[in-house]
Amino acid sequence: MNNILVKTTIHFSGIGGVGMSALAQVAAMEGLAVSGSDRDFDRGRNLGVKTALESLGIKIYPQDGSGVNDATAELALSTAIEDSNPEVVGAKARGLKISHRSELLAAQVNRFDTIAVAGTSGKSTAAAMLFAVLEAGGLAPSIITGGALGALKERGLIGNAFRGKGTVLVVEADESDGTIVRYRPKTGVLLNISKDHKDLADLNKIFAEFACNCGRVLVNGDDRAASSLLPAAPAFGFERGGWAVTEIKAGPFSSDFKINGVAFSLPAPGLYNIENALAACAAAAAYGVKLEAASAGLRNFRGVERRFVLMGEKHGVTVIDDYAHNPAKISAVLKALHQAPGRRVLAVYQPHGFTPTRHLKAELIESFASGLNPGDMLLMPEIYYAGGTVTKNISSKDISDAVAARGHKAVFYENRADIPGAVSALAGPGDIVAVLGARDATLAAFAGQILEALP
Repeated sequence: MNNILVKTTIHFSGIGGVGMSALAQVAAMEGLAVSGSDRDFDRGRNLGVKTALESLGIKIYPQDGSGVNDATAELALSTAIEDSNPEVVGAKARGLKISHRSELLAAQVNRFDTIAVAGTSGKSTAAAMLFAVLEAGGLAPSIITGGALGALKERGLIGNAFRGKGTVLVVEADESDGTIVRYRPKTGVLLNISKDHKDLADLNKIFAEFACNCGRVLVNGDDRAASSLLPAAPAFGFERGGWAVTEIKAGPFSSDFKINGVAFSLPAPGLYNIENALAACAAAAAYGVKLEAASAGLRNFRGVERRFVLMGEKHGVTVIDDYAHNPAKISAVLKALHQAPGRRVLAVYQPHGFTPTRHLKAELIESFASGLNPGDMLLMPEIYYAGGTVTKNISSKDISDAVAARGHKAVFYENRADIPGAVSALAGPGDIVAVLGARDATLAAFAGQILEALP
């Protein structure tokens, strides 16, 4: 009994979420006593994550207040947990310390030799590439990120966190909720800036404050907005800052190129992933990792969940699942897909919320109107609704109709379940079906349904 009481158990309320599960895993891997609860687990959902957490020794309770007990020293909350939650009520009654996810992440960032990867596009992939490069360089890094790494999933983990034996931590620094300004990383990497969750003026303010909080910051010199914001920062680019990317062969599913004469073969498509690889190499070089090691680390890069995942091929039709949801990401993916000459693209895009769709309406229309080739097609279900109070005065049909008015084939489907059958009737040998969108956890399975429906 005494052994239990002296443990400083951290209880994570909402432990199934991406951010919370990452922090809980790192704590458990460091040998701390960890417990947690999640409403999805109670409803029989997301049970793969529950099993993976339990395999690390994390005790999972129902979210009924029983998880906050005599062994609990601290309650960690996600933003989804209300004050009326029985765990919050119990923690307050016991006088326990209550911490928010963002506070815990900032504390982790500030105690490691952290490399924070920031920008409006490519953070998850660049962070995953950097982790692979640092591992190949022998630094035994840790990582906390928003997208599950294939390499970590192959180790039996959820994939969004790992505690290595070294002192370097890689984090994906998300600007969407503004908490990025709490971080004090040793190294910051700014990939790009484009209108996304916030307008450019707001993003510039956030990223400028982030840069001021970094011990040093590296900036993508090929991104005009990022390099203009930080003109004095050391830059990396295809022909900037002492870097030279040459002999580029960017295909729809893999890329070959050289960085400063060292050959790279990357199992990821498009110029945007070569940019991510360069960012990883530039950050790793600041920690002494040679390009030869970086090349070896990226040769077997296992990717990131829902980042250009090949779901399969059936009778010459290829199905891709990708997280692309903002205009810059959509444009990058469409450009990568068109590296395969003569292959038609059927883009299935589900917007990820009414507010962001309304905010980005013009840019989303432009990304498809300029990114689709003649003969390509856009298929759109209704906007994803996660719940809560929101103004629903915009529809996917507003986007598809505007893209059709620009001369492309674009169709709105009120019932998403009709799309697999429609794709099955439309697709032919050589076509690529790309399922695009964020937030909705069912999209990967939906891409699988499209593949299954193909004749």
